[in-house]
Amino acid sequence: MPVDPEAAYYQAIEEFFVSRRGDPLTLSNADWLLIRKWRKQEIPLRIVLRGIADALDGHAHSWGRRRAVGSLAYCANEVDAARDRWRHAVDAGREPGLDVPRALARLLASLRGATGLGPAAAAVAARIEADLGRAMPGTLSEIEPRLAAAEGELVEAIERDGGHPLAAEVAREVDALLAPYRARMPERVLRQLRTDSRSRRLLDRHSLPRLSLFHLGELLGSEALPTEGREG
Repeated sequence: MPVDPEAAYYQAIEEFFVSRRGDPLTLSNADWLLIRKWRKQEIPLRIVLRGIADALDGHAHSWGRRRAVGSLAYCANEVDAARDRWRHAVDAGREPGLDVPRALARLLASLRGATGLGPAAAAVAARIEADLGRAMPGTLSEIEPRLAAAEGELVEAIERDGGHPLAAEVAREVDALLAPYRARMPERVLRQLRTDSRSRRLLDRHSLPRLSLFHLGELLGSEALPTEGREG
């Protein structure tokens, strides 16, 4: 069964941390909740992996290197630092491969080109396109909340147009894809995953991306940037 695109974020962090830590221990509930926090903060996967790598590289050269890192929380400060450097670089226009105006233009074009929208969703998409077109560009901290609110409105309208049959069908698809994670993740994490997966599937049906700069790679094509080493 294919990996759910939203669950892939969690799985990639788990695999990277476990492999770098060098033992087969699985993540704790607290670790999964920390990943959920990073996901809700919309920290790109490669930035999280960079922070984890920085933390574990530092540990490998520390006095306590003989003591194993027992929790993902050990890496939290370095992930936060990597996130802050990334956000500053984005806002200053210095992030390699990250062209925010171009990504926003592609996002607006996708709203114009959406296929098969019902009346409620079509009206919301047109209004979002007009509102975002007037408001952009801005800093990442200004843009992201607007995009998140817009996505919520649009997903709700798509569900309203589709009615109960659509909601039930999408729920079945999401539950099937997330089944492998039920025994491993706490319920709060699974709820977040279901919400994100549901949104993605409803938007996918109309050739729409997730409305977020977090998903910039999907709008512009994946950029091959390193996952280790500090950003300037």
